[in-house]
Amino acid sequence: MFFRSFRIHQRTRTGCSEATGNFPTTAGSHIYPDLVEQLTETQALNLRQRALLLRDHSFTDPAGVVEWFGAMQAQDVASGHWSFGTRLPHLSDTDVDKATHDRQIIRTWPMRGTIHFVPPKDVTWMLELTGSLALKGVAKRWEQLGIDEHQIDTARRALIDALTDDELLTRSQCLEVLSSAGLETSGQRGYHYLWHGAQTGAIVIGPQIDKQQTFASAERWLPSQVKLNRNEALQTLARRFFRSHGPATRKDFAGWTSLLAADTKAALAALGSELTDVIVNDTLMHCPTALLEQLPATEPTKHPEPYLNILPGFDEYLLGYKTRTLMADSDVMAAVIPGGNGVFRSTVVIDGAVKATWKRTMNTRSIAIRVQPLGGWMPTTGEVQRLNSAFDGYGDFYSLPVKVLFE
Repeated sequence: MFFRSFRIHQRTRTGCSEATGNFPTTAGSHIYPDLVEQLTETQALNLRQRALLLRDHSFTDPAGVVEWFGAMQAQDVASGHWSFGTRLPHLSDTDVDKATHDRQIIRTWPMRGTIHFVPPKDVTWMLELTGSLALKGVAKRWEQLGIDEHQIDTARRALIDALTDDELLTRSQCLEVLSSAGLETSGQRGYHYLWHGAQTGAIVIGPQIDKQQTFASAERWLPSQVKLNRNEALQTLARRFFRSHGPATRKDFAGWTSLLAADTKAALAALGSELTDVIVNDTLMHCPTALLEQLPATEPTKHPEPYLNILPGFDEYLLGYKTRTLMADSDVMAAVIPGGNGVFRSTVVIDGAVKATWKRTMNTRSIAIRVQPLGGWMPTTGEVQRLNSAFDGYGDFYSLPVKVLFE
């Protein structure tokens, strides 16, 4: 139901328990609104889908979507591309490739040691704020790999010099450059040299060339960089996270960025009235005030058709949260991440709830999709028709016909 209820709440409080929603009585520095809004699960999912651009929005290109999110998971290229495709139905896989070639979007390691798409002009400040966290304890990794700081410096200089002569080099060509500089690249050493070069702002991942990963000089490839001090960077990152994931908890933000508690608290405080505190299932969350105002005050007289999304495995819809109980219970999540190995399966989401996983088998002529319903979900005839239509859109993204099978 679309209703609103409120709880009286003092303006001046210290941290509310995000696990229980209990508010301590000791006065502190954080300012809360007089009224804390109670949201149902349905309302919270409604808002999250809007925030995550899984409902109607005005963006028309990958650059705008990335700017909205601030960073989008892109460790797996195909998954990262479909994260754009599902939000921009007119796009094709080739269009996303072109956006990368045209430097509208960039892939690098901004946080959590994981590759994301980010706005090209924001790479430097993001690496300084969150990318630097991945470098803590790197000496231990060097010891495991049998490398040292001198070799790291040698690799960095060799890559920068090579990418001064050549605008782009494939990963294999980069490894050849490193070998020519006298560096051992077997095992994980070569990958680590490339990761460290990107993590310290020397290189970035370039566009795919014949399905091969490439690298470019950050100095040559990136546009003029936005300059932010630390407080401005914290505020900007928090604004982008909550506007694209809210309502969400501070722990969700901390998990997404790997920032320490003091930084996440400061970032939220800096946003002030841009965020409104809400309670969902006795848990304190923070929602962009502008987003909250989009919530219908009353239930529609005519029940709208449920929103159906077919999402890639590594989409912000699940990756963007520390706790995912709103979208799926523990049994469903166990099927989405079998073995708890961190590899997420692609999902079918209806009105915000995960209903199934899906996997593709692709060749040059067609795509076969196998859907595995979860949690006792049995799709209706209408849902099957809508799923087939959604997967036809997935086929259009690759200009291939699709056949859908239910397991």
